[in-house]
Amino acid sequence: MAAIPDTVPNPLRFNFCGLDFASPIVLLSGCVGFGEEYTRVEGFSNRDAGAVVLKGTTLNPRLGNPPHRVYETPSGMLNAIGLQNPGADYVVRKILPTLDFSETRFIANVSGSTFEEYEEVTRRFDQSPIDAIEINISCPNVKEGGVAFGNYPEASARVVEVCRRVTKKPLITKLSPNQTDIRENARRCIEAGTDALSVINTIMGMAIDVRTRRPVIGNVQGGLSGPAIKPIALLKVHQVYEVAKRHRIPIIGQGGITSATDALEFLIAGASAVGIGTALFYDPMVCKKINAGIADYLRANDMTNVQQLVGTLRTGKEG
Repeated sequence: MAAIPDTVPNPLRFNFCGLDFASPIVLLSGCVGFGEEYTRVEGFSNRDAGAVVLKGTTLNPRLGNPPHRVYETPSGMLNAIGLQNPGADYVVRKILPTLDFSETRFIANVSGSTFEEYEEVTRRFDQSPIDAIEINISCPNVKEGGVAFGNYPEASARVVEVCRRVTKKPLITKLSPNQTDIRENARRCIEAGTDALSVINTIMGMAIDVRTRRPVIGNVQGGLSGPAIKPIALLKVHQVYEVAKRHRIPIIGQGGITSATDALEFLIAGASAVGIGTALFYDPMVCKKINAGIADYLRANDMTNVQQLVGTLRTGKEG
């Protein structure tokens, strides 16, 4: 595999589950298509991210949900795309060969409606050049699968188990915020064999058109993302870190990150990497700004590597 050129400040480079990340930034699934969407924007480069997570992929093609599927809300965005994708075989045969793996690390996002589907899609990506696999057990926008697995620790662990037995690639489990005890879910997924955790997915919400008295989103409900959910996401990362640090399991923290300060908060809370999604819709150059801001902070605080910042939250219990 070709080496990734060092295009961002050296203190940002680190090892994530055995993979070389040039930056702690991860471009989130569903926000960048299959890795090509933002490369059409002048000045944008996948090289500014440590990794790119491809769009959620199921075994068979999906058309997704009826419109409207995206709606802007105060400090956020609702989406209910419904995992529209061309199916695993097409992604492996037609899309992956077009990706430049010297730019960044590419991570598949595996989705399904049964344990068997998760296993089979994972198997097909295991036989591909993809760098790692994210298990999506927390999508709120499909009636089958998704949170039906992610909100129940036993079901979450079972999905991880069936995926683990068919791949040696790093597995990243994306946890749902729409559950009673995210710590217990994280613990069960770690015991089942996940190599990392992605915290959090979107939060279920809705919007109503008062003129028609109908839901704005065709699916009635959708996933809320953006700055509105950042305080919730930060708390969930902190809670999961309490469990993950005992097993040295890294976390991709995400939810409303739009600036370097936001990213720093997630790193301090316990995330090893930070996911960028909604912010890209209105500022495609945000990754460059976040990388520069993190590097400036590290220099100002005499840190030589971004991982020195991870989990350094001071809660008043340190003595």
